[in-house]
Amino acid sequence: MAFIGSGAVGGGTLHYRGRSYPFKVGGLGIGGIGISRLDATGSVFNLRRLEDFNGVYGQARTGWAIGQHGKGEMWLQNANGVYLRLTARRRGLSLTLGADGMLVQLGA
Repeated sequence: MAFIGSGAVGGGTLHYRGRSYPFKVGGLGIGGIGISRLDATGSVFNLRRLEDFNGVYGQARTGWAIGQHGKGEMWLQNANGVYLRLTARRRGLSLTLGADGMLVQLGA
């Protein structure tokens, strides 16, 4: 039996109805190995009110990274029914296949 854990902290910017909103991200997960940096862009679905963006998102992911080359895709959903589809670029050395929980909070 094996357990491989991961952790993440970071942030980004949500562009919503012509304005930009900074947000923070923190989370824990299982099913990865290595060290890498993740830069992601994507789309938000089912966001009816700005405050619905906040919350804990469940995530399924796949991806890989070796040196400056890597890619992956993530789908996330929170309890408010908001979905995030992110396309990620990884740098470093990692292999991932697993699930995560991530807390997303508007504000810097």
